[in-house]
Amino acid sequence: MKKTLIAAAVMAASGVAFAASNVTLYGVIEEGVVVSKAKHKDTLVNLKSGFDSGNRWGLRGVEDLGNGYSVGFILEQGFTANNGDEGEAGKAFNREAILSVKGGFGSLAFGRTGGLAFAQSQAIRTGWVFGTGYGAAGWNAIDWVAKRMNNTISYASPAFAGFTVHAMYSNGVEADTNKWSDNSHYYGIGVKYNANNILSSLIFEAVDNKGTAVPAQTFGDFITEDFYDSVIKEDGDLAYDDVKDDVITEGKNAKKTQYGLNFGFEWNLGTITPMFGYQYVWQDGGNKDHQFGLSAKAPVAGGTVKVGARYTFGKNDGAKANEEDKHNAWLIGAAYEYPLSKRTIVKSYAGYAHAAKAWKKQYDTSYNGYQVYLGLCHSF
Repeated sequence: MKKTLIAAAVMAASGVAFAASNVTLYGVIEEGVVVSKAKHKDTLVNLKSGFDSGNRWGLRGVEDLGNGYSVGFILEQGFTANNGDEGEAGKAFNREAILSVKGGFGSLAFGRTGGLAFAQSQAIRTGWVFGTGYGAAGWNAIDWVAKRMNNTISYASPAFAGFTVHAMYSNGVEADTNKWSDNSHYYGIGVKYNANNILSSLIFEAVDNKGTAVPAQTFGDFITEDFYDSVIKEDGDLAYDDVKDDVITEGKNAKKTQYGLNFGFEWNLGTITPMFGYQYVWQDGGNKDHQFGLSAKAPVAGGTVKVGARYTFGKNDGAKANEEDKHNAWLIGAAYEYPLSKRTIVKSYAGYAHAAKAWKKQYDTSYNGYQVYLGLCHSF
C-alpha cells in the first residue's frame, strides 16, 4: 500500500493519470567500500555504488484486460548513489523501458531491455552464483555479446512441462534510423527449464555489427573546390577533380558478426545449490573464448554464502605475426550476504583473478588482481 501511494504521488505530481492499484514504485540502493589492486597498479580504496546490485528506481504497471490477457510496462532508470549521476546521459530510463502483452500465447514485449544472456526482465541466463554483479566476478566480465539494447522485440512462450522458449530481436542495438543493412542487429533464442528444483537455460546470441562501418574520408570531404583553387593550388598543381577523391583517412570495414553460446544449470538440494555455467563467444578475425564456471550458494548463520571459480581460455585469430595469440584467466571469489530485514542486506566479497599468455599484461582486476568489498543494499 505504501508503494502504491508513493507511486500515485509521483504520477500525480507529473500530471499523468493512471490506475493507482496497478502501478508500483520500486528501487534498489547499494553502496559500499571496495579495496582493489590490479597488477602493477596502485591499491585503491573507493566508495562503490552498485558493486553487486545496480542502483535503480522504476515504475512497474499492469492492466488486466480480461480473459487471461494483460498489458504491462517497466520504466527503470539507473543512478550512482555516491554522486547522484544518472545511469546514462540522455536516457530517462536507461536500464529498461518496455511495454508487454501477456496471454495464453505467452508474452510479447517491445522496447529497451537486456539480451537473453545479460539481465533485465527478458533475460534467462542461469548457472553462475554471482550473476552479472560482484565486480570482476560477474559472468561475462571478459566477453559480452549484448548488454542493454534499443529497438527490441522479445517473445516468451507459455511453460510446457517446465520448459519455456524465448526469442529476441533488435532492429538496431543503438539506432535503427539508417537503412536496414546499415543498422547493427541482435538475434537471440533460448530455452529455459524451471521445475523439480532444477533451473537451467541454453542461449544462442548474435550481433551482426552492421552499423559499425566507417567510410573513408577523402580530400574533398575537407576542402571545397573554391578554397582549393583560391588558397591551396599553385602553378603546376593538379586540378581539383584530380585530387578530390584522394583518401585522407582509411575507411573501417564493419566488424564481423559476434556469436555467443551460454549454458547454465542449477540444482536446489535444500542445504546447498550447486551451479555450472559454460560460455563460448567467437568472432571471425578476433577472439574465440571458452568460459567455465563452478559455483554454489548455501544458507549459513542466517545469511547466504556464495562461492565460485571461473576459468576462461581462448585464441585470438587476429593476432599479428610474432604476437602471442593464446590467452587464459582464472578467478575465484566468495561472498556472504546477511539480511538485516526483508529489504536490507549487508554484503561482503573477496575475489582474486590471474591471467597468462596474451592476457598476462592486462592490468585490470577482471584479469589480474584482487577486490575486497563491504556494502549495504536496500530495496524498496
